[in-house]
Amino acid sequence: MSVWFWIFIAYISINFLLFLSMIFLERKKLSSVISWTTVLTIFPILGYFIYICFGSGLSIRVRRLISHHKLYEVGYDEVINKYIVSQAEVVENLAENEGLVKCCYYYGGTLCPKNNVKIFIWGEDKINSLVQDLENAKESINIEYYIFADDEVGKKIMNILIKKAKEGVKVKLIYDSVGCLKAPRSFFSQLRKVGGDVAEFFPPFAHIRLINLKLNYRNHKKIVVIDGKIAYTGGINIRDDHMGKKAKVSPWRDAHLRIEGTGVYPLQNIFLNDWRYLKNENYTSEKYINEGYFPEVEQKGDAYLQVITSGPDSQAQQIKEVFIKMITNAKESILIQTPYFVPDSAFLAGLRIALASGVKVKIMIPSKPDYKTIFWVSLSYLKEFVELGAEVYLYDGFLHSKAIVVDDNLLSIGTSNLDNRSFGLNFEDTVILYSHCLNQEYRNYYQQDLLHCQTADLSYFKRKKWLTKFAQAIFRLFSPIL
Repeated sequence: MSVWFWIFIAYISINFLLFLSMIFLERKKLSSVISWTTVLTIFPILGYFIYICFGSGLSIRVRRLISHHKLYEVGYDEVINKYIVSQAEVVENLAENEGLVKCCYYYGGTLCPKNNVKIFIWGEDKINSLVQDLENAKESINIEYYIFADDEVGKKIMNILIKKAKEGVKVKLIYDSVGCLKAPRSFFSQLRKVGGDVAEFFPPFAHIRLINLKLNYRNHKKIVVIDGKIAYTGGINIRDDHMGKKAKVSPWRDAHLRIEGTGVYPLQNIFLNDWRYLKNENYTSEKYINEGYFPEVEQKGDAYLQVITSGPDSQAQQIKEVFIKMITNAKESILIQTPYFVPDSAFLAGLRIALASGVKVKIMIPSKPDYKTIFWVSLSYLKEFVELGAEVYLYDGFLHSKAIVVDDNLLSIGTSNLDNRSFGLNFEDTVILYSHCLNQEYRNYYQQDLLHCQTADLSYFKRKKWLTKFAQAIFRLFSPIL
């Protein structure tokens, strides 16, 4: 038999083993299995390298380590539960959203009462507020970012962290290996040298940044917790273009939150879970409490909230399923802002059900995309919803906000895009806010954004060139793995 015969047999065998691995070990969804099988078939050699970098799932060992380092201890729960809401209070104060509250609670979203929440829609406003709070830090700063760039705004924040570490403030920093690929390690080591502590999320093999077997799994969170009393989360990274300083993606419209109150606790908890895993720490909850990471805080406002996380360490896609619960519960309207609209069949079905029930749906994406291919795929999905009666708008700039506004009392702002990557591959967080006031505030922002939008109606899609339509159809085949 010829050499080519044995090469063919080896090729078929490897593909079959990868197919079994995807089904039984990684437990990928059928759509992802089909997409990756297509890639491996079309690109026999290159496909293996693509799969190793972007397709192979987290090992059982990594998943167990992440789970092992989560804070689920009686002492911790007793302290935190003093400040959260009982089921009786849920029924009394949030009866209209009782089902959603229970759904979030099932996925680990403790209901935190009476928070003071500020919304930022521009990067510079958020950074200015963050700078002031960092400067006022007395005890601790825990900061975790997908992108922490070595540029003007990055240097500004880093210099403050270095200064506070020198003053004796406990500074912990987590940065994502992929998101911070362009930032040299020396940029972060400055903080270590003055007593701060730094951890890289999923560092590459042998510290060679271009060899990262977990390249496809990114910590997309943006969390800051100061003195255990003030927290930030949302879409705005620490990078100049998020401040609107690059013409190609400007104006940069985003959404971020500043929280004071009991809602700080779950974000502190999320950070410490990641920290324990990355540092392989086994500190007890009592130690963190005694060190002041969970101080008693005042109930400062009227907003109730829950924080939901999701990631590839879990078989459930918690954020996606909470979003589906939100949109299927809608009675009057759903307003969506997202930079990427490439969701799976379950989310799409939820939106179709909302439209069929008479709910008014508006979806806004950027007209200046950072990734053209994902923009084309987004348009292919959105065309279907225009045909079903949804209103689709293209924002004149780069719209990076991840926001869902439902009726007059629900608002979600966080780090998760509406795509398969955020739902299943990235580590994400989102805040569900129960507040008529905040809901109305963000509705007003949405209405202002509409003044800077182009309507993508049926005539818009009909004007598209046949080559663009062809590209949309081809790239949509790979949407489960984009």
